[in-house]
Amino acid sequence: MTQPDTDGRTMRDRMLAGDPYIADDPELFRESRRARVLCHRFNQLDLEQAEEADRLLGELLGGFGEHSHVRAPFHCDYGYQTSIGARTFVNFGLVCLDVARVRIGDDVQIGPNVQLLTPTHPVEAGLRREKWEAAAPITIGDNVWLGGGVIVCPGVTIGANTVVGAGSVVVRDLPANVVAVGNPAKVIRHLEA
Repeated sequence: MTQPDTDGRTMRDRMLAGDPYIADDPELFRESRRARVLCHRFNQLDLEQAEEADRLLGELLGGFGEHSHVRAPFHCDYGYQTSIGARTFVNFGLVCLDVARVRIGDDVQIGPNVQLLTPTHPVEAGLRREKWEAAAPITIGDNVWLGGGVIVCPGVTIGANTVVGAGSVVVRDLPANVVAVGNPAKVIRHLEA
């Protein structure tokens, strides 16, 4: 990553466009703080407060589909960059670093302690010290199952109906209708559509 030019855009505009930006920008800090406050409120709810949980997720996220369920704790950077489709189940401990868009489809099953990580950081020490970073979007297709502890890296798309085994690290796109496991995740089986 080379030193970004200053082009008059806000750091938020640069982030949303997928361009390098400075991570500790005051506007981005306020938006991230808002997400942390909403996540904290969500994570403190009692099991009997399902309606309030859904309301908070609706306020926090860019989209939250009908009959979807997220178990606390849940953590994200901004919230509005993440959308969750209908009938999706998210187990305990999802970390969604949604600097870029994270799209989770319909009927997805996400195991405990999954990480969806969109940020990228420069290899050059000086740029990291100056807090420059960028991000690449993540897309999880319909009816995907991510096993416990799966890590999905920036820029990855996982095709519909795919299963990713527990503890796998997904660094490249996975096609639809496969089982993938390992670090890095590799296709070990094809499934019928």
